[in-house]
Amino acid sequence: MTLAIFDLDNTLIAGDSDHLWGDYLVARGIIDADGYKATNDQFYQDYLAGRLDISAYLRFALKVLTEHPLQDLLGWREAFMRDEVSKIMLPRAAELLARHRAQGHFLLIITATNDFITRPIADALGVDHLLATTAEFRDGAYTGDISGVPCYRDGKVTRLEAWLRDSGHDLAGSYFYSDSQNDLPLLSRVEHPVAVDPDPTLAATAREKGWPVISLR
Repeated sequence: MTLAIFDLDNTLIAGDSDHLWGDYLVARGIIDADGYKATNDQFYQDYLAGRLDISAYLRFALKVLTEHPLQDLLGWREAFMRDEVSKIMLPRAAELLARHRAQGHFLLIITATNDFITRPIADALGVDHLLATTAEFRDGAYTGDISGVPCYRDGKVTRLEAWLRDSGHDLAGSYFYSDSQNDLPLLSRVEHPVAVDPDPTLAATAREKGWPVISLR
């Protein structure tokens, strides 16, 4: 089956779910705003600029999962989906997914954002599989660490290649849609790279290489 691969944040949804989750926890008083929001914002700016220290960011972002009972985390996530993520779902993204689905393509989201946040979003979008940074879960609780390779920059290629070996899929005829310069390693590997509402660096690369540029906004 032809693979139709999609980045999630600022591609299929009109925002960054990881950053938004941090803001949501601050707004709900679950996390002390002093220092947290400024740090969260700085990491996001580093990501946009292509200079994010992914290990430092994951230590920061996953810490909250270790500090609260799982039942509370799941309840907050459900409310987050309802109150925040629903506002940034894109009808044109749903239409794009539907077009690929109608062609019999296998729909895959690949995202640096951890699977605790992205699993319900992927389910809501109806994709066939999710590859995300995996928050380690052991003995009924999150540890604050990750399992395996972070699904970020070259790590996306590493994670995808491992999944291809395990699943029997390949990249013949494959598509990949992304907004971010951070995804240039994977965009360069597929047959049909597509820039979606791209950042300036990706927009320039797409023009240079003749890649399609589309908007889902």
